[in-house]
Amino acid sequence: MLSRRSFLSSLAAALPLAVLVRRAHAAAVIHLESDPATLDALAAAVLPSELGRAGTIRVAREFRDWGANYRENAELVHGYGTSRLRATGPSPLTRWTTQLDELEAQAQNKHQRRFRDLTVAQRADLVRAALAGQRLDRMPSVVDANHVAVALLAHFYGTPAATDLCYNAQIGRQTCRPLPAQARKPLPMIKLSER
Repeated sequence: MLSRRSFLSSLAAALPLAVLVRRAHAAAVIHLESDPATLDALAAAVLPSELGRAGTIRVAREFRDWGANYRENAELVHGYGTSRLRATGPSPLTRWTTQLDELEAQAQNKHQRRFRDLTVAQRADLVRAALAGQRLDRMPSVVDANHVAVALLAHFYGTPAATDLCYNAQIGRQTCRPLPAQARKPLPMIKLSER
């Protein structure tokens, strides 16, 4: 008879950990793609209301795309003044999809409705409760975020669109502007209602 320890060690030898991690990441990507409404509802609850519905859905889609394209052990650019090479860590998507499921369960328990069907204020209350006790004194990088809501915020605030929204001007951070335009003050933002 095969003991549990022998079975697990033979299973570990048969399926390397890297394969299991890749499968978990793929399952998390499929989970986010098959049910985008929960992440879209979270985006509407935590992102700036100035983005509007279309803007929050766009940011949530870009976040899903970022997660789908995340690669473990990808080499990172080393910092200025150091030659130490770093690589990306394990995919945070598996943890984040679990947190989305937990928000869904909390919505069902507290309001007997799906997370996406709650008001923005009710969703924001559930997110605040989920973040209770976490250290939130700075915005972490996306991969260092402990919660999917913070990761979504970190992803958005790292974009040129967030900088434009913050300053209410068309700055276009991380975009190439022609040299003659460098000394010119950025144009004001075009409001969504004016488009």
